[in-house]
Amino acid sequence: MKKSLLKPNKKFTLLSAFITLLNDRLSESILLPILPSFVLLFDSKASTYGLLSCTYQLAQFTASPFIGLMSDRYGRRPVTLFCITGSVIGISILSFTVLFNWSNSIASIPLFLLFLARLIDGLSGGTAATATTILADISSPEKRAKTFGLIGVAFGLSFFLGNIFVVIFAKNTNNNFIIPVLIASMIPIINFLLVFFYLPETKPKSDSNKTKTILKNPLKELFTVFKEEKIKKLSLAFFIYFIAFTGLTNILIFFLQESLNWTTKASSGTLVVVGIIAIIVQGGLIGPLVKKFGEMRLTLIGSGFILVACALLITAPKDNATINIYSAVSFLAVGAGLITPTLRALISKKLEVDKQGSILSNLQGLQSLGGVLGIAMAGRVYDGFGPKSPFIAGSIILLFMIYLIAEGKSNNSFKNQKSKAF
Repeated sequence: MKKSLLKPNKKFTLLSAFITLLNDRLSESILLPILPSFVLLFDSKASTYGLLSCTYQLAQFTASPFIGLMSDRYGRRPVTLFCITGSVIGISILSFTVLFNWSNSIASIPLFLLFLARLIDGLSGGTAATATTILADISSPEKRAKTFGLIGVAFGLSFFLGNIFVVIFAKNTNNNFIIPVLIASMIPIINFLLVFFYLPETKPKSDSNKTKTILKNPLKELFTVFKEEKIKKLSLAFFIYFIAFTGLTNILIFFLQESLNWTTKASSGTLVVVGIIAIIVQGGLIGPLVKKFGEMRLTLIGSGFILVACALLITAPKDNATINIYSAVSFLAVGAGLITPTLRALISKKLEVDKQGSILSNLQGLQSLGGVLGIAMAGRVYDGFGPKSPFIAGSIILLFMIYLIAEGKSNNSFKNQKSKAF
């Protein structure tokens, strides 16, 4: 594998990790508001839409443990390049499917290609996990939450750009998908070139991982985070948070369009707001806020913001719901912007250096599994108990998450007091 052209440079390393995170999220943000339109071109079944929504995260969940173990053994750089190559292939298949005229073909062919594209992109979806590990490699424990804020900035920027592309070009072109998807197709190519030429290897030099077995049971490896005494409750809180959050955000667009009769353009506007707030919170505010309040307190405050968002969605009227909805997505974005980097940082700070790659990749896998479960559960709850029921269910899950974090904090305090007493 060719080495990067430059000597190790933190700015280029941060830029490479950031573009990698952006690449991981941009296609998702573009697809979120228009994925129903993709499916409706070929199939009107809601079950098809649900399966397609889950494919990427289910594939990522399956692959993440292997990718994390490979990054700990072979290094971050080659694994990142491998994953980006998969993204290039996946988005290329997706672009072809969108651009090709399928009017005279069997509907199952474009649907198969859509599923294949999402599957390939998901199986190589270790870009986010490996980029997160790179950020952990180059940051000190006390600055890790601030550095992890780049994850939220990439998430917010991709959310903002993806939905802006949809809003603008869905109005100004005959094909709603051509230009946004072409733009998304360029991101992984640029990402690959940047990483290939400028990203140095960031894995700490250690011989401790060289004798470890690479191919292990993915489920067994994934759930090893729950066997780590220091982080098991925080890891469970992390897992169920993404069940709630992913379920809420994915069902929200469907709720706006199906229950409140909002258009695709109007519902995409709410996602633009989410992106802007995520950039502000995780890009500029998270560092000073961590210094003032600490990761634990910010995680709990963020949970409170999301609970307020759920309450606003539950009480939203059928007509004239604009104030409720935009207030809700604002609280939702602030809450997610606080929780995501601080909860990761709480876990990362408790890990040894040689476990950063595998544990953080397993967390990425848990995030994907939580997303799959969240999407599936939100849809079933929506159909079974009504349009607003997912927001009630999400609130209950978040309350359980708060309980786990608070209990973990009290247990740690008790252990510290006990150790000092002896």
